Amino acid sequence: MDESRGPTGTTRADEADREPLGELDAASAAYADWPDGLVAVGGTLDPDRLVTAYRAGIFPWSSDPAVTWWSPDPRAIFDLPTWRPHRTIARSVRRAGWRFTIDRDFAGVMRACAEATALRPATWITDEFVRAYGELNRRGLAHSVEVWEGEPGGTLVGGLYGVTLGGFFGGESMFHRRTDASKAAVNYLVERLRAGGFTLLDAQVQTTHLERLGATTIPRAEYLRRLKAALARPARLTE
Repeated sequence: MDESRGPTGTTRADEADREPLGELDAASAAYADWPDGLVAVGGTLDPDRLVTAYRAGIFPWSSDPAVTWWSPDPRAIFDLPTWRPHRTIARSVRRAGWRFTIDRDFAGVMRACAEATALRPATWITDEFVRAYGELNRRGLAHSVEVWEGEPGGTLVGGLYGVTLGGFFGGESMFHRRTDASKAAVNYLVERLRAGGFTLLDAQVQTTHLERLGATTIPRAEYLRRLKAALARPARLTE
């Protein structure tokens, strides 16, 4: 989950993890020298396939020229029991008067995450991603956090979105249009996940930006152990 996500620095997962995604198509031939962490190529962003992938610790990343599926080692997470926000975030929220909501504008958050920025000159969030995750949102399996300037429904200045399954939240992307707005979105998300009984907040691939936000890394085997436990937990994300 980042504003500048990229595959550099990941580690290839076990061959066995390809099975849940079904047969690979001819596009795999273009990936003869696969980067570490890439476990499958091809297929579509079908919502049922997405759920199967997340339950196996795999997430999609780009769809040009084909959908790629990843399971990095190590795995970036925000450790919910120990994570603490930067001391300036609360001050920024009070000063700006930001308000927070969940699922008020899922499509708007995805579109904002897809916008080109200095950190992200090109986007992996294509129309195919927007349609697929929009359907997950309609099924109650994907959620957004919105940061508003003024009343909710006014000016959207930051936010993030991700997938929920049991006590697991898989962060996908975030954005900000004001300084510290994405940091504030993460802070609010962590608060609500803790309150709702979640145990695992996945950030996928560590970056300098995520590290500044407080993300850490754990071995892939440990991540999968935590994922299995989180999937079995009842949890609910609410405002």
